Amino acid sequence: MTQDNDPVGNGFVASLARPGGNVTGLSSLSHDLSTKRLELLKETVGKLTRVAILGSVAIPGNAQSVKESERAATALGVQPQYLEINEPKDLDVASQSLRKTRSDAALVLNGPTNVQRLIVEFAAKHRLPAIYYSSSSVLSGGLMSYGAHVPDLDRRAAIYIDKILKGAKPAELPVEQPTKFEFVINLKTAKEIGLTIPQWTLTKADRVIR
Repeated sequence: MTQDNDPVGNGFVASLARPGGNVTGLSSLSHDLSTKRLELLKETVGKLTRVAILGSVAIPGNAQSVKESERAATALGVQPQYLEINEPKDLDVASQSLRKTRSDAALVLNGPTNVQRLIVEFAAKHRLPAIYYSSSSVLSGGLMSYGAHVPDLDRRAAIYIDKILKGAKPAELPVEQPTKFEFVINLKTAKEIGLTIPQWTLTKADRVIR
């Protein structure tokens, strides 16, 4: 039983529909959220012409996320710029690139907690509006996030465990993707970076941190 960001990319299962072996579960990764995140970012920032995509394609699933984010940005008339962030020194390079390109906001990819924390601090320092993969980044000071609703995943995982305990074979239970999502906004962070969140955007939020 697993609850993983990218079970196929990480080699836990052969495919989502037919996991094979003795492993199944739920995935918190959904690649088709790139357009939604960028739409929310554009709605929040207003005049959005350039967006930085921050993270690392070394993380399973992120290479696909970058491609889809770039396609989504182009469709919305926004110029994307991928900046590789693996460790603190990468932020210096990113800082120089942002000064040159003058990106209006950032879309942050999934990644380790320590890297996410660095990016939250980086965004605050540069007063850069950013949307994150997980609400945990917003709770630690990020501006906003849109992603899978973790409590719902936990509830569904319990259902899977119950099925297995009753005799179901993991190999025959498809790995399910998220069906419930959560939009979280940190108004304290918005104030600190000098950004006013539109009222219409606030009404869409599932949680607002004040």
